[in-house]
Amino acid sequence: MNQLDNIISDRGSRYSVSGGVAETREAAEALLKELKRNKKYAKATHNTWAMILPDGTPLKSDDGESGAGMVIVRMLEREELLGHVIVVTRWYGGKHLGGDRFRHVQDAVTAYLSAFFRGG
Repeated sequence: MNQLDNIISDRGSRYSVSGGVAETREAAEALLKELKRNKKYAKATHNTWAMILPDGTPLKSDDGESGAGMVIVRMLEREELLGHVIVVTRWYGGKHLGGDRFRHVQDAVTAYLSAFFRGG
């Protein structure tokens, strides 16, 4: 599993991003389960994830962060990245972020793609 820890902080909320190869929903759920073995991630407010199956079917879970899964799906579609799940984790800091939360999800996915796919 690939991970970038504590990459974004805003008004007390912290974000990390993780991911790995997943050809099926079961593989994505197994990766999420592995991630949550770490108590820090198990206690996170949101573990939003998305992937696109090899046949092109998008799967996502907002995990309470309404709309965030679709942000990840759109980015995966743009990259044409199939069979790979990306999880954006948020620890809520006590202040609402409004629309900035979508920008943070986008920035987290961009950081992940840069680190693990674009040689950045």
